[in-house]
This record gives sequence, structure tokens and C-alpha cells, in this order.
Amino acid sequence: MSANSHHSFEVVVIGGSYAGLSAATQLARARRRVLVIDAGLRRNRFATASHGFLGQDGRSPDAIVAEGKRQLLVYPCVQWLDDEATQAERIPDGFIVRLRSGEVVQARLIVLATGVVDDFPDISGLAERWGRHVFHCPYCHGYELNQGRLGVLGVGHLSIHQSIMLLDWGAVTLFTNRVIELEDAQLKDLTERGIAIESQPVAGIVDAATIQLTDGRNIVTDGIFIVTQTRVSSPIAEQLGCKFEQGPTGTYIYTDEFKATSVKGVFACGDAARMAGTVAFAVGDGAQAGIAAHRALLFG
Repeated sequence: MSANSHHSFEVVVIGGSYAGLSAATQLARARRRVLVIDAGLRRNRFATASHGFLGQDGRSPDAIVAEGKRQLLVYPCVQWLDDEATQAERIPDGFIVRLRSGEVVQARLIVLATGVVDDFPDISGLAERWGRHVFHCPYCHGYELNQGRLGVLGVGHLSIHQSIMLLDWGAVTLFTNRVIELEDAQLKDLTERGIAIESQPVAGIVDAATIQLTDGRNIVTDGIFIVTQTRVSSPIAEQLGCKFEQGPTGTYIYTDEFKATSVKGVFACGDAARMAGTVAFAVGDGAQAGIAAHRALLFG
């Protein structure tokens, strides 16, 4: 495609990770003209292995996505652009999408599969260990820690819930970090469950997963968990006027049971359109969004 030119498709899928690939596959199999626009910033790109997705357990996220893309592009009705969608607007017969490269494309429908960004507290060493020694999902990463020593970095009351959940995956220490004030009943419940409480503030993370405290102590763990705050990674949904919902870890795009947003002709799937997600959820969401978009092409 040449810069500053117009190209027309039946559906533009914004985001080429698990949800976007799944949505585009359903549309491709219906022989619809589909464009996938992918900025290449998958949420789990920092992880070395993906877990909990049927048939792909333990495989590299890069390999899963590469194979999904290869299979999708076998369908001649699909085109792919490594680019970023920066602006979208409604026109009488669909939508215009503008890309960072200057490309302009047109579509009758849009599927948003843009994913989310994780926001971290300002703790030295945390961000660079994300996906390797610091995690958010025990179902995705807990088993491989071999029932070892697990630390939970307190960011709010969801960290209490996370600490209790993690007991099936190891010995848990909750670092309240002067963010969580435990009531007597909560403290009693946690200690009776076997969860250790560390109230000294966290200074940083060193080595693989060693938590440094401000009093100079080092607490060695085998893995660290944290409840991150998330935000939709693209401005497109907001530009189009899509309704958002507020979950306990951040905002996400509202959809109905068929993954239709509040804006006619716009569908959303994956982490950007659910309160919490995994690869398996993203693939299922994408399939539903792709099928719903195909039906909208047929029936309006």
C-alpha cells in the first residue's frame, strides 16, 4: 500500500494479537475482505512462555502469534499492515481509519482488539522484570514457580484477594508497603491461612525476584505478583464515542454479549473489552466478535 492513499475493506481489525487474529480468522473464512492493522505491542510480549491456552501450553507467545498470523494470511481476502491506527471517524457508509504512516483506509465495520497497557507503581526494578519474575496472573504463571516463595506487592485491597488466591501456588508473603491498612479481622484471617505479612516499605527489586526493604533487609522470593492498573492502549474507541466501564483494575470498552460496542458498526474484543483476561479468553472473545461482525455485514 502506498502512503496517503485510500483503500476500502469490509472490516478493519485494529490489533493483530490473539483476539484480533481470532476475529479476522472468522471473517476470512466467510471470504470477507479484511485488513488487520497491528502495532506489534502485545501485552504478554515480555513473557517467555504462555500457559493455560489449550494445545499451546508452554509455547512462546511470539511463536503462537506468528503461527496464527501465518495461518490467517493463507486466506487471500486478508491483508496485513504493520502500523498503528491513530484516528478513526464515522462516514456515511462506514468508517475512515488513519494510520501513523499516513495511510488512510476505509471499512464498513471496525473490530477493536487493541489490548491494554499495564501501569506499575514506581518501584525500582519492577518494570524490567515484568513477565519474567513479576506477574499478575497465577493461572498463567503460578504453576512454574513450583510451590515456592511468592511475594505479593500491595497496591490496594485487591492484593489481599490475590494473596489468598496464590496459596495454591506457594508460600505467600504480602508486602503491605504502607498502601494497605489491614483491619484486625483481615490480619487474623490472613495469618490463620498461613500468609506472612511484611509491613516494611519496599525499596526495590534486585537479582531475579529479591525484594529489598527500606530497613536494609532482602526477602528472596521465587516470583512476585502484583495487581496492575490497566488502560486501553489505543484512543480509537474513545474517538468513536464508545462507552467504557470501570472495573477494579481500570477502564475497559463496554460490549454486549456479542462483543458489539455502544457504537453501531464497532465491535471490541480481548483485554481491551473485558475486566480481566487471558490468552484463552482473548481468542474466544475474538471469535465471537468476528462472527458478530460477519452477521452485521449480512443483516445490518
